[in-house]
Amino acid sequence: MDQNKLNIELTDEVAEGQYSNMAIITHSNAEFIVDFVKMMPGVPKGKVKSRIILTPEHTKRLYRALADNIRKFESIHGPIKETKATDGGMQFTMGGPTAEA
Repeated sequence: MDQNKLNIELTDEVAEGQYSNMAIITHSNAEFIVDFVKMMPGVPKGKVKSRIILTPEHTKRLYRALADNIRKFESIHGPIKETKATDGGMQFTMGGPTAEA
């Protein structure tokens, strides 16, 4: 068996995915927490659909992988249009700075 080959299981439930139109990111000295939130138009309260907790090293790897994939996407489909979020979503922190995406 190839030692570099990963065997990753994807259940049917996870394969369906979760829709998110907001991400709230907080961090401590040991981890990054990314909450994927679903906000509905006209509704002031969102719901966290998924929370991912990462080490700083894995967060940086994810950042680089996302940047690489965005570059590849835009080279084929053109620039991704960004609009200002006006959903009024609340931010929260767990001891570290908070960012919203």
